[in-house]
Amino acid sequence: MQCNHLIRLMKDWYHHVQEETMAPARMLQFVDRHIADCEECRQDPDLGREMEKIREVLLPETKIPKSKRELQSATPEISPEGDVNGNTTQSAEELKSA
Repeated sequence: MQCNHLIRLMKDWYHHVQEETMAPARMLQFVDRHIADCEECRQDPDLGREMEKIREVLLPETKIPKSKRELQSATPEISPEGDVNGNTTQSAEELKSA
């Protein structure tokens, strides 16, 4: 990272992230905006790799795989023949005839 202005800004923004007054994703939006507008940053050949590392630190992947999260949040389906536990239910007509 060659741009001293970006380094100063990132230190300030990261301080806000640590104090929880700024979301990490918002910080990265500010960084991207600066990079797009700064000639020095656009010419820095190593900035892309450095930003990838910073993104991994600020926005790590979730620890729970997506497939397991979907299974945990899934609601059981109720079929017409049974309740949630699989017990069969009888219709009102079936109860009358029984």
